[in-house]
Amino acid sequence: MLIAQITDIHLGFEPGNPDELNRRRLDAVLATLGAMNPQPDLMLMTGDLADAGDDAGAYRRLTEATSRLPFPCYPLVGNHDGRAAFAAHFPAFCRDGFAQYEIDAGPLRILALDTLDESRHGGAWCDARAAWLAARLAEQPERPTLIAFHHPPVDAGLSLMGENSDAAWVRRLESVMTPHANIVAMVAGHLHRPLVTRFAGTLLAVCAATAPELALDLGTIDPEAPDQRPLIVEEPPAFALHFWTGRTLVTHFGRVADDPILARFDHRMQPLVRLLAEERRS
Repeated sequence: MLIAQITDIHLGFEPGNPDELNRRRLDAVLATLGAMNPQPDLMLMTGDLADAGDDAGAYRRLTEATSRLPFPCYPLVGNHDGRAAFAAHFPAFCRDGFAQYEIDAGPLRILALDTLDESRHGGAWCDARAAWLAARLAEQPERPTLIAFHHPPVDAGLSLMGENSDAAWVRRLESVMTPHANIVAMVAGHLHRPLVTRFAGTLLAVCAATAPELALDLGTIDPEAPDQRPLIVEEPPAFALHFWTGRTLVTHFGRVADDPILARFDHRMQPLVRLLAEERRS
């Protein structure tokens, strides 16, 4: 099973411009995923779909952009999203005031979480949302389950963005997840950079953005002393592919770029390809 992930799309960053940079970057990623062989079985869109949470038009444009894909797409909320506009456009993915829901993906069960607090940039996850996840995990304790949400609940070491690993919502999420060995992985966005770590005893894979990327900077930053360091860089738009083998989840990070081709599968490469295939079979 193959699951595509895109995140941090930020449609509407240039209000009134239907050909904005973020839309062009999104379209490039969708074209790549739509032409892929094998094709993904589904796609997760893990938050910050709109740049402004009250921009209903951004959700409409996102739906238009993804409507041509040959696989279903599932939206999640991030800190730039607004629940009212999101719920108005995606009512099937909202219940009890939150955008939390289940995806029955055949060999995998996917639980999409709502980590939005509309009053802050970082994540949040209250007792009501925790109770929902606890109930869902208790329903099928043996079934392989993937958890998806926007905010990584870890301190990633980045100078500009990250999370307090001792925050109450982080501890709450950890306490709910830790007892469940059937959680095969977690996927998130928010940081505009790709990274892999562990949380609550399982893999956490963070996808880079389709919008421009956060500069890789692990130094400290003084909010009172602007020092001209790079903050946002225009790396090629990104996506992730999560491959469920039946035993484990394997994550690949991809970008849309015109990379030079240094080798093709021709008669010169055939002996190596044949050898590697034989070794895999044995």
